[in-house]
Amino acid sequence: MHAQAPFVTDDTAVANYRQFHFEFTNEFDFLKESDYPSLHQNTANFKFSYGIWKNVEIGGDNQLLSITSAPNDTYPEFALGYGDFDFSVKWHICDEKGKRPSFGASLNIEAPTGDESKQLGTGIADYYLNFIGQKSLPKKNTLRVNGGIYFAGNPATGAVGDRISSGFVMTGDVSLIHDYTDKFSLGVELAGAGTFNQLLGKGQLQTEIGGMYQVNKKSSIVFGFIAGFYRDSPKYAPVIGLEHDF
Repeated sequence: MHAQAPFVTDDTAVANYRQFHFEFTNEFDFLKESDYPSLHQNTANFKFSYGIWKNVEIGGDNQLLSITSAPNDTYPEFALGYGDFDFSVKWHICDEKGKRPSFGASLNIEAPTGDESKQLGTGIADYYLNFIGQKSLPKKNTLRVNGGIYFAGNPATGAVGDRISSGFVMTGDVSLIHDYTDKFSLGVELAGAGTFNQLLGKGQLQTEIGGMYQVNKKSSIVFGFIAGFYRDSPKYAPVIGLEHDF
């Protein structure tokens, strides 16, 4: 099972060879005062991945966004529609062995399919490379660390996230997960993003407490609660979702 949702931090696992994996998460964001006139955002994210080779998967995802705003002359008071479509390739580089962690990497290319005038899309193509490390710790704990870079584009989704016109965006994420039983896991995460050409106060940093309950061998329910800091993060947001292996 992919045991990493609902966190931003990715794990090193990929879909099994010639099998589909599906993830759905719904996040309801209470936005910061700096996002005004935007007040709330709901992001329903759908993702499919397929094991095209052993240790390699391809995938795609999109979001159904709804954004509520106060009366203004810039954006509609309520916008509903799909965001930017994301295509990804992920490689499980090696398994964990002894003191060596397992490693993975992914490349994401996001097409500007969302309506920028309604804040549903960024209006630019995104190119993102992410590196993943994962290590099992004593007492049924798992540590995961990600480090990535947007070579072009930005990590904005709707009204949330860094929006820049030029320059790189660096990302860093870390999560610690504890398996309380064979079916129930709970963990914490710290995830951030920022650029070299803007102040830290304009960056993105958020924490999340979340977990997963495995309903059966193929399906799991995921849940979490996000608290954000700095301008480009949500104020807070509950998250709920599911995963299924076909």
